[in-house]
Amino acid sequence: MDSVRSDRNGGSSRIPVALKILIAGGFGAGKTTMVGSVSEIRPLQTEEIHTGAEGADDVSGVEAKTTTTVTMDFGRITITEDLQLYLFGTPGQDRFWFLWDELSQGALGAVVLADTRRLADCFPSIDYFEQRGTPFVVAVNCFDTQHRYAPEAVARALDLDPGVPVVLFDARDQAAARNVLIELVEYVARRQLAAAAAR
Repeated sequence: MDSVRSDRNGGSSRIPVALKILIAGGFGAGKTTMVGSVSEIRPLQTEEIHTGAEGADDVSGVEAKTTTTVTMDFGRITITEDLQLYLFGTPGQDRFWFLWDELSQGALGAVVLADTRRLADCFPSIDYFEQRGTPFVVAVNCFDTQHRYAPEAVARALDLDPGVPVVLFDARDQAAARNVLIELVEYVARRQLAAAAAR
């Protein structure tokens, strides 16, 4: 149902539906970059200098990464006049996973970012959303110097359920990141229609 309110001139203006989306994935997969590239507002970021303390994080494959998200990233994007998405980027390290339950409350779905240099890092995110029945898509962040794998190959490697979308994209590209979010919204809609038809 559309939400309508009266404006000062006696007319009506729509209040867009706001949906919460999580952006998850392993350390260094591109979560902060994606939120920053697609957000139409200045994103809230909780980045801190990565200390490199012995044993704190596995940085193999992402040795050049100097900062890390310690709470969340937040951004907003308007998809249509009637639909806005609020983006919550989750921290990627194990020691911050206690925040996920709070961040995930009320979420429509999630984007799991995958980095093929460290593909196993996205398994915890996939397990988390599968266990809670949260719809998600896998977005493979295609770094310039890395070999690109077909979406089908990534889906097999991650042992995804049939139908879970896998999208190749560049987290730095606004249009590409927007398309990933649209793919998620459409996937959630298809799941809801299928569930309604099965009743």
